[in-house]
Amino acid sequence: MTAPATPATPGTPARNEGLFRDDDLIRVITREGVLIAAGGAASLLQTAHPKVAQGVYDHSYTADDPLRRLRNTMGWLYAVQFGTREEAETFSALVTKGHSAVTGPDYEANDPELQVWVAATLFAVAAQFYQLVFRRTFTDAELEEFYGQTKVYATILGCPEERMPETYRQFREYYADMVQSLEITDASRAIAAQVLAPKLPGGPLHAPGLAAIRLLTAGLMPAPIREQYGWRWDAGRERRFRLLVGTIALVYPRLPLRVRTLPREYYLLTTRRMLARMKRRPTVRVRS
Repeated sequence: MTAPATPATPGTPARNEGLFRDDDLIRVITREGVLIAAGGAASLLQTAHPKVAQGVYDHSYTADDPLRRLRNTMGWLYAVQFGTREEAETFSALVTKGHSAVTGPDYEANDPELQVWVAATLFAVAAQFYQLVFRRTFTDAELEEFYGQTKVYATILGCPEERMPETYRQFREYYADMVQSLEITDASRAIAAQVLAPKLPGGPLHAPGLAAIRLLTAGLMPAPIREQYGWRWDAGRERRFRLLVGTIALVYPRLPLRVRTLPREYYLLTTRRMLARMKRRPTVRVRS
C-alpha cells in the first residue's frame, strides 16, 4: 500500500490516473456505502467548531436542499478518493473557489485551521465506524497509513501539509485536545437540528431511517461534544446503539461488494456528468 501521490503539475501524463491505488486503505475503507450513515456524526463534529458552524449557518443551503448538499459533498469525496487526478483537482478547485466567498467577521472557509479540522473529522469517523461495522481493529500501522492518505482532504484544497499533525500519534493528541476544548454555539445547535431532521420528499416515510441516523450520530459522537449538543444519552440509548451497530455488522459485510459500492458508483456518475457539462461551457475557466 502506498501513501497518496504528490499532485502532478498540469499536463503531466499522470492526470488520467487516480491519486490512490485500489489497495490503499483510503479506497478499501471509503468504498463502503455504509459510511454515509455516519456522515451526520462527521458533519456535526465539523460544525462543533464555532467558525465552521458560523460559515455553514450563514452560507450553506443544507436546510433548503439537503439532498443536493449530500450529493455535492459525496461527489467531491468520491472524486478525490476514486476519480482521476484531473477530476479530483478540478472538483477541488471548484470547492476552493466556492469557499472563497464563505467569509464573515471571524471566519474564512479556506482557513487552514478549519480545513485541518474538517479533514480530521472525516478520518476519525470513517475509521471509527468502519471498525465497528466490520468488527475489525486497525493496527497502529494501518491507522498511520489511513491518516496519512486522508490528509488529502485538506491539502487538495490548498492547506499546507505542514499545518496537519504529521503523524497519527500527533493527530491523536490534536484530536483529543480539540474534542475537549471546542465550545459549540447556537449556530452549531441550529445546524444540528437541520441535519438530524431534514426536509425530505416523502415526509413521514423517512421517519424510521432518520431515527436510526440520529441514534448513530449520537453514538458515534465524542461524549464531550454530545453533551454540549444536549442530546440525551443513557444506558437505554447505549443498548439501542449497540444493537443497531451489531445488526449492521451482521448484515452489511455479507452483501456483495457491488451492492455495497453502489453509492460510490452513483455519486461518481453524477460528478462526472457535472464536470462534463462544465467542459462544454466555453465561458467557464477553472484553475487547477
